[in-house]
Amino acid sequence: MVPVLAVLVALLVGWGAAASATAPTATPRQLPPVATVVIGTGGLSWSDVSEKATPNLWALLRDGSAGAMSIRSVMRNTCPVDGWLGLSAGGRAAADRADGSSSSSAPCPDLPAVPAPAADGTLAVPGWEGYLAAAATANFDSRLGTLGEAAAKGGQCISAIGPGAGLAAARADGTVGRWTSWSADTVLRDLNSCPISIVDVGALRDDVAAGESAPSGSHAQQLTEIDDRIGLVAAAAPGGADVVVASLADAGVQERLRLVVARGPHFGAGELRSSSTRQPGLVQAQDITVTLLANQGLTVPDTLGGAPLSFAPADGNTVEATQARLTHLVDYDQASHKVHALVPPFFNTFAYGQLVVYLLVLLLWRGKLGSESSRLQVLRWVRVLAVSAASVPASTFLANLIPWWRFSVPMLSVVAAVGLFVALIAALALAGPWGRTAWGPMLVVSAVTVAVLALDVMTGSRLQLSSLMGLQPVVAGRFYGMGNVTFAIFVTAALLLATALSSLLVRARGPRLAAALVVLIGAATVLVDGAPFWGADGGGPPAAIPGFAFLTLSILGIAMTWKRVLAIGLGSAALFFAVALLDWLRAPAERSHLGRFIQAMIDGGALDIVKRKALQNWTILTGNAPLTLLVPAALLFVIYVLARPTSWGSRALQRSFQTLPTLRAGLIALVITLTIGFLINDSGTAIPAVGATVAVPLIVAVAVTTLSDEARVLARSRTGRRLH
Repeated sequence: MVPVLAVLVALLVGWGAAASATAPTATPRQLPPVATVVIGTGGLSWSDVSEKATPNLWALLRDGSAGAMSIRSVMRNTCPVDGWLGLSAGGRAAADRADGSSSSSAPCPDLPAVPAPAADGTLAVPGWEGYLAAAATANFDSRLGTLGEAAAKGGQCISAIGPGAGLAAARADGTVGRWTSWSADTVLRDLNSCPISIVDVGALRDDVAAGESAPSGSHAQQLTEIDDRIGLVAAAAPGGADVVVASLADAGVQERLRLVVARGPHFGAGELRSSSTRQPGLVQAQDITVTLLANQGLTVPDTLGGAPLSFAPADGNTVEATQARLTHLVDYDQASHKVHALVPPFFNTFAYGQLVVYLLVLLLWRGKLGSESSRLQVLRWVRVLAVSAASVPASTFLANLIPWWRFSVPMLSVVAAVGLFVALIAALALAGPWGRTAWGPMLVVSAVTVAVLALDVMTGSRLQLSSLMGLQPVVAGRFYGMGNVTFAIFVTAALLLATALSSLLVRARGPRLAAALVVLIGAATVLVDGAPFWGADGGGPPAAIPGFAFLTLSILGIAMTWKRVLAIGLGSAALFFAVALLDWLRAPAERSHLGRFIQAMIDGGALDIVKRKALQNWTILTGNAPLTLLVPAALLFVIYVLARPTSWGSRALQRSFQTLPTLRAGLIALVITLTIGFLINDSGTAIPAVGATVAVPLIVAVAVTTLSDEARVLARSRTGRRLH
C-alpha cells in the first residue's frame, strides 16, 4: 500500500493549482452596499418570455444578467409558499400540503394573508409555528427566518409587500417589521423605505393539483398581469438599486427550471454565475438569499448552501444578442425538462432489453432454440450486441453534443443521438487487430468511457448536465462532479480498464509492472472522482480504493488478511476526511458538499444529512420491492460465485480467466467497490445496477470471444477428421 498512498499524497499536493484553473471565471463585484429590490413570482420559465408577450421581462433580460434557476424544495414540485420559505431560510423548506399528505400531486396551501398589526405595532406571520414544525421534520437543517435575522443583526430593515414577501422577511420568531398588502400605491410609498425590499407580484398557476382552486385567467392573461406588475416595481425602484426578478415556484405539479434576472450596479448585461452550481447561466434559489446578504455587507451564515451571484458580461444588448441569450436559457429549461421524463423509460428499456437478449442467447447456446450450425453465427451477433450495449453509457453523455431537445419527438431524437455514438464506439472497439481478441473490446470501450467522463468532469460537467445517465438540474441533487450513476459507470470502466491492461502486462512483463499500472489508474480514478474541484464525490473514493487495492494485492500474490482490510478501510476514511477538510478550508462560497459536510458537523447538522441519505436509500430499496431487492440479492449471488472457484458459475468463466489472468481478481474488485458504494451512498441502489450495464456486456463479450475461438477450433478439427 506504500506506493498507493505515495501517489495519492503526491496528487493531493497538486490539487491547489488545478483548483485555481477550474474555478469560475466570474466573481462578484466588490461594490459598496446598494439598495436591493427582490421581485418574487412563480411559474415563469424562459420559454414564456418574448419581446412582445413580456416587454418588461425582455427589457430586464436585455440590460441585465439572466439565468435558469433550480427551485427544488423538499418535495418534487415547489409551491409558492415553499419558494418564499426557501428564500427566508436560504435552503430547502416547505409547508405541509393542504390535504396533509406529502405527495407532490397534493394541492398547494394558500399563502397567509397580511395580518393586522398587534397592539404594540408588531406583525406576525399566521401559522408560523406550523412552518417551523414542517422545516424541522424535513431533515434539511433549514432555519426559517435566516434572512430576517441577518438583516436585523446588521441594523437593516426589510420592506415586505405582498403575502409571500412577509414569509421571506420574517425573523426566526415569525415577526415582520414592515409588511403591507400589494397595491400600486403601496409599491410607490414603501419601496424606498428600507435597504432591502421584497415584493410579491403573484404567481402563474396553470397546472394545479386536483382540489386546488385554479386561477380565473388563462396562461397568457396571468403572464401579462405579472409582467405589468414587474414593470411597475422595476420603474419604482430607487435609482442605483439592484433589481432581482426570481420565479420561486412551479406553475403546479410539474417541476421545471424557472427564470431569474438581475439588473443594477452588481449586474450588467450578461449571464448569471454561481459557484454553487459551477454551470454558466444556471443558479439555485438559495443563491438569492446569499446574494441579498452579501451585497448588503451583511454576515452570511456558513450553513447556507448557496453562493453570491456574479455575472459574465455579454457581447452586447442588441435584439439579436438578447435573443441569443434567451435561446441559451430556453435550452437549459427544455433539455432538463424533456430528459427528466425520458430517464425512467430509457433505463427500463435498456436494462430489461439486455436481460431478454441474454436469456435468448442462453437458450440458443444450450440447444433449446436454433441448430448447432447456427450457434457460431449467434455468438458473433451476441459479441457485437454486447459491445454495443457496453458503449451506451458513454454515448448518453456524448449525445448532449447534439441539441436533441430541440426536435419535436425528444425520445426519437435522443435515441438517434445515442445510437450514433454507440455505433462509433463499437466500431472502434471491434475494428483493427484488437477487435479480434478477447481483451480488445473491453479495453477500448472502458478506455473511451473513462476518458469521456474524466474529461467532462475536469472541464465542468457540461455533458453530464441533463443527460440520460447524468445530472438532473431540475432535481438539484448536484450540478457538477460525480453523481452516483456517473460514479458507477466511471469506476466500473476504470476497474475493467485496469483489469485488461494488467492482464496483458502480467503475460508480457510480470506482475510488478502490472500492479504499478493498476495503482496509477486507481490513483487517477480517485483523484478525478474525489477532488472537490472536479468530481467532488464523498462516497466514491471510500468505495473505489478497496477495489483497486484488492486488485493490486491479488496481482502481487499478497493475501487479503483482516489487518489489511482494516488498514484499507481506515485509510479510505482518513482520505475522505482529509479531502473534506481541505475543501472546508476554502471560502464558504467556494466549498463543495464535502466541505459543507464538515461545516455541518461543526454546526451539529451532520446527523440530519446522514438520516436523510439513509432514509432515501431505504425508501428506494423498499419502495419498489421486489424489483429493487434484486440488487442486493444479485450482489450476494455474484460474491458467492466468485468466492468459490469450484462453483458452476465460476467454472463457466474459467476459460476466460485463462485468457485474461487478472479477470477474476478484477471482477472481485469490482464487486467489492460496487457493494461498498451501494452501502454508503444515498440512492446507492443505483450503483451496482448501473455498474452492471457496463460490466456485464463486456464480460459477455470476453466469454463469447473465448467460446467462439473454441468453436472455430472444434469446427476445423472436425473438418480435418472428415477430410482425413
